[in-house]
Amino acid sequence: MSEPGKNGLTYSDAGVDIDAGNLMVEKIKPHVRSTRRPGADGEIGGFGGLFDLKAAGFTDPVLVAANDGVGTKLKIAIDAGKHDTVGIDLVAMCVNDLVVQGAEPLFFLDYFATGKLDPDQGASIVAGIAAGCRDAGCALIGGETAEMPGMYAGGDYDLAGFAVGAAERGQLLPAGDIAEGDVILGLASSGVHSNGYSLVRKIVALSGLAWDAPAPFGDGTLADVLMTPTKIYVKPLLKAIRETGKIKALAHITGGGFPENIPRVLPKHLAAEIDLDAIKAPAVFSWLAKTGGVAANEMLRTFNCGVGMIAVVKAEDAEKVASILTAEGETVFTLGRMVAREEGAAGTIYKGALAL
Repeated sequence: MSEPGKNGLTYSDAGVDIDAGNLMVEKIKPHVRSTRRPGADGEIGGFGGLFDLKAAGFTDPVLVAANDGVGTKLKIAIDAGKHDTVGIDLVAMCVNDLVVQGAEPLFFLDYFATGKLDPDQGASIVAGIAAGCRDAGCALIGGETAEMPGMYAGGDYDLAGFAVGAAERGQLLPAGDIAEGDVILGLASSGVHSNGYSLVRKIVALSGLAWDAPAPFGDGTLADVLMTPTKIYVKPLLKAIRETGKIKALAHITGGGFPENIPRVLPKHLAAEIDLDAIKAPAVFSWLAKTGGVAANEMLRTFNCGVGMIAVVKAEDAEKVASILTAEGETVFTLGRMVAREEGAAGTIYKGALAL
């Protein structure tokens, strides 16, 4: 029985604070507004986000959709109390998967779930999502904040993202003309990006270093360097695609590294021959390999090892495509070439050695 004068339980007694949720919505509205673009200029708060494809300039578009999360990189954010950049990772992991198909990211929605909602923490996360959306040129048109006591331990949260892009019909990648002798261009990563963090965290535990300790392989704390956000390649790649029409295929190097991601865009009769000597792996990868005793092949199938994106072009077009990407701020290098693949053989083969 309830106590005299007490009208039973409330949602707040169960651990869900509606007022905190409303406060967070007000805090994030300026960040959401900052992502407006042609096709999306509404406010959040409706039951669904709207997007006008005609206003975005498309005539006969094919829609491309992708969704992803940040993975256990979030545990470092939580343990280090650093929440302002994981939203960039969330957007990057989705929109980089759109642009590799030749699509322009149009809009993004997020899902943020936590055990106990902290409106300031939530707003910091969404500020990062908005920053990623601005960098990718897509609008943040909606999202969901779920406060779920009992599902997440104190301070824990999870993020998921959903992106939709478009390409004019007939302009999707990969193109059907990838051929033996085509050049593979590598685009440098900004660091570990957002894959392999379960292994990263295990290696950090082995090292005995605290998150606020100076990073042995870069400027700032260990958490600062490992939290470096995933690079968003959208605008440089769209410029190169549209100005040259010479990019045959793109691959986003995420979990699974070269051997899992590059063959996804290749015909079955071709393999990517990767020159490992061409890769200048950032110091973080050397530290991870040495501290964890991780073999080179395991590094290559777990991490990007310094290459966040690859592009396949004709040999005679490589210089033109590379020059546009370089002018847009990318670090570009010749990573390999397309070779014939025997039936049943691997889609990625290596020559040289990864300098770790």
